[in-house]
Amino acid sequence: MNLETINAFTTAQAPRVLAILRIMTGLLFMSHGTTKLFNFPPRAGTGPALDLFARGGGAHGLFEALGGVLIVFGLFTRPVAFLLSGEMAFAYFLAHAPRSFFPTLNGGVPAIMYCFVFLYFAFVGAGVWSLDEARARKTGAA
Repeated sequence: MNLETINAFTTAQAPRVLAILRIMTGLLFMSHGTTKLFNFPPRAGTGPALDLFARGGGAHGLFEALGGVLIVFGLFTRPVAFLLSGEMAFAYFLAHAPRSFFPTLNGGVPAIMYCFVFLYFAFVGAGVWSLDEARARKTGAA
């Protein structure tokens, strides 16, 4: 295999890999929300945070669970991803940054990663295998 063949293959597969990244990111993000809202999957020694204004639960859990579902299905991906990116930036600076300057020490690496992955989705959209794409095809065909 030469470099041209590899480049052609990876270029052709890029939309599918974007969709896989979107789906897996949404599923993982959704699990943060369901843990905060329903304690599923359960965290050791905690119960669900059903108080909407509870620190580490509630409103953040709703954003994460609902936003994760929308990202998985690729529905309203750009605006949802933009909001989730902002939520993760907010979470980082509010909850993690005060503990330490260094993300590896303050536990903020996942928040930063989610922030920038969602920012990427806000710019590139949902890609293939998404309801956004299906809606665009339907609208374009009409």
